[in-house]
This record gives sequence, structure tokens and C-alpha cells, in this order.
Amino acid sequence: MEITVKGIPVSYIENGDGDWALVLQGWGTSITLYTPIIDTLAEKYHVIAPDLPGFGETPEPPEPWDVGDYADFVLEFCEKLGITECMLFAHSFGGRITLKLMAKKDPRLKVNKLVLTGAAGIRHEPSEQAKKKAKAYQRGKKFLSSALMRTLFPNALEKFRMKHGSADYKAASPMMRQVLVKTVNEDLSPLLPMCDPETLLIWGRNDDAAPLEDGQRMEKEMPAAALVTIDNAGHFAFVDQQYLFLRVLAAFIGLSL
Repeated sequence: MEITVKGIPVSYIENGDGDWALVLQGWGTSITLYTPIIDTLAEKYHVIAPDLPGFGETPEPPEPWDVGDYADFVLEFCEKLGITECMLFAHSFGGRITLKLMAKKDPRLKVNKLVLTGAAGIRHEPSEQAKKKAKAYQRGKKFLSSALMRTLFPNALEKFRMKHGSADYKAASPMMRQVLVKTVNEDLSPLLPMCDPETLLIWGRNDDAAPLEDGQRMEKEMPAAALVTIDNAGHFAFVDQQYLFLRVLAAFIGLSL
């Protein structure tokens, strides 16, 4: 299905009947990856799952958005569909958006139940080695950004960025690389105490993108959160251990699988 929000044609999945449930995806994914989760939630809820701008079938935003821009997008998306209250499931980048949404306390949308898995948003103090690498990267970037180097070697700066960038950065378009830089550099950990719905945190023990310690901190600092850890699972715990993940999710929303 499709609806236009902020001038962007947004592709979304709709499934089930009942109270509303909203699914927010992780960075670089298509919402179809979350079909098992959508189908499980649809046993009880009327599920809406959009491809966020820049992901899946939805075009990129018109300019480099930050997390707040994505939160505003979700509010307008829900408003257009008549969603005023919902349970919310979010993974990874969707977790960033959720933390921002919960801090906004916007009266247009009330979240009464929340599931976060591999949620991003906590920025870690870099190691000394990482700091040295960052300084070296900035020196190289500054050198290659000079007018002379851009004239002599016009592609050198982009090649340098690609060599030193993360997998997400390398896979992203030029626009989404700017979005990635803006979003990952914002530390949302001060917002954790404002995330007050009843919350289930489901974490893969081997998550190397949003480490387990992030889930443990969220459990400690969110007012009504409980953490379930899944062994032999990483950042996509719902793929690595799908059966167990869905059983945990179902129990939380009052279903028996």
C-alpha cells in the first residue's frame, strides 16, 4: 500500500485487525524482512509497517534528515492513517526514532506498549585506538578536501571515505550517507528515562552493532523495561533465532503460539 507523507510516497504493509501496532525497521532494511513479526502481531493487532524514507520501496528524504526528522515523519504518517494510540515494535535504527518519539510526548500519538530489539541510540566513548584512527581519518580527509587535491584527484576523497567507512556507509547512497552521519552522532541515552511505556527488550547475546550492554542499560534506565537475552543470536535476533524470538514476542502481547 502507499500513502504520501511530507511529499514522499511511502510504501507500507497493513495486516490484521484490532488495536493499532506500528513496526519501525532497522537501517538499510526492507520492511518485508519483518514479515514474521508483522504476521505474529497481526494475530492480535491491526499492524502498520512502513518502509521509512530511504529504505525498501520508499524514496529518500529530500534532504539529510536527523532522528528528529524521522520522528516527525512517523507522527505525520500515523496522523494521516488515523493512528492515535498503538503498541510499537522497533529494531535498530527504529529504536533511535522510538526514543526520540517517547521524549517528544506528542499528544497526537500515545504508545501503550513497546518492544525494542537491537535498539540503537546509545553512543559509546571510543577507545584510545579508535580515537587515534579518527584523528588520522580527519587529517586525511582535510588533506584530500583541499582545492588542489580536489582538482588533481577529484575522486580521491570519496575513495578515502569508502575505504574507511562502515558497511552501512559503503552501502548507502550519497544522501543516505549524510543521514547516517547525522543520526549516528546523536547520543540518545539521556532520553532513556523518558521512555516510560511497558517495554520488552529482546537482545541477541552476540549483537555487535548494538551490544548487549546497551540493552542492559536500557533495562536499568527505562521506567518499565524488562530484558530477554537470546543466545546464539546477533543484531538480527528475530532472524537468527526466529522461533524463540516469536514465542517471546507472543508471550508479551498475550498470544500463545
